[in-house]
Amino acid sequence: MILSGHTALVTGGAGFIGSALVEKLMTETNWKLIVYDALTYAGNAASLAAHVGNPRFTFIHADICDAKAVADAFANHNPNRVFHLAAESHVDRSIDAAASFVSTNVAGTQIMLDAARFAWAGQNDVRFIHISTDEVFGDLAPDEAPFSETSPYRPSSPYAASKAASDHLVRAAIRTHSFPAMISNCSNNYGPRQFPEKLIPLIILNAMAREKLPVYGDGQNRRDWLHVDDHAEALLAISEKGQIGQTYCVGGGEECSNLDVVLRICEYLDALDGPSKAPRRDLISYVKDRPGHDRRYAIDASKIHRELGWSPQYHFNDGLRETIEWYHANNAWWQSIRAGTYRGERLGLVAHR
Repeated sequence: MILSGHTALVTGGAGFIGSALVEKLMTETNWKLIVYDALTYAGNAASLAAHVGNPRFTFIHADICDAKAVADAFANHNPNRVFHLAAESHVDRSIDAAASFVSTNVAGTQIMLDAARFAWAGQNDVRFIHISTDEVFGDLAPDEAPFSETSPYRPSSPYAASKAASDHLVRAAIRTHSFPAMISNCSNNYGPRQFPEKLIPLIILNAMAREKLPVYGDGQNRRDWLHVDDHAEALLAISEKGQIGQTYCVGGGEECSNLDVVLRICEYLDALDGPSKAPRRDLISYVKDRPGHDRRYAIDASKIHRELGWSPQYHFNDGLRETIEWYHANNAWWQSIRAGTYRGERLGLVAHR
């Protein structure tokens, strides 16, 4: 179905989730898109290359902490939808240097809220979708019910704490200013174009190169995996059918341990090679666990299914296989990253000293 009539501002649109959302909006709607991205280490202009030159697509290279640039984006393009994805997002980096997470995730979100509230004064049919994470809810016990929209906030890492703060600022704007916002809290995403410091692309690339496969602790930390294209579909549903002031938890319903993920990647790549080479599982290296590492996350996505009709379409095995195949076929996308901004090194070691 083609959805028409909107101009959407997507912050962080050159990032992993942002570029997947941009792809969906460019192919399944006729909206105009304004992509706003600082192109930090995690942003990749190559992820947007297919849309450059399209009259519906505009790219703004700027930081969300630049209040004038944000205000100018609203004044010059008059978006009536905002998808706020721009964020520092890697837990290990937040352990090493939390200040940039506070600046971008907290101060940057407030700058976005202020600019939208000013620009939208007196306007109707405007919506601000704030994209957050299940990590704000902290750790789940093995037998505890999955996170839902009523779960208490118990962030464990500086990253999670900064995202929790940004969620609270959005809720405060809704309550104080009747601001037309909605919040989503998603589980771990995976899929093409993910920056290779995250577990799945890191393991894929190391396994392809037959390098060590680092696994934190005993590898039994459990996550609920959500394909990025399913997440993009959920965000579109929230923007068009969600209720202002509401929160929606978005999960893939595919919970498994980190070690299980690593073994699945090894098995698939081994099958491509055939039986003549050593199994990649022999490359697994157990390393000291991340400080404050949450043991388990899981999402109850029944509200978004019940109220908006969304449900994930990808089964994890199928989505993981397609993801491995994408990295295998798109060397040019990731080789420049591995040669420059991130070479696969361990981060988050400050707390170990």
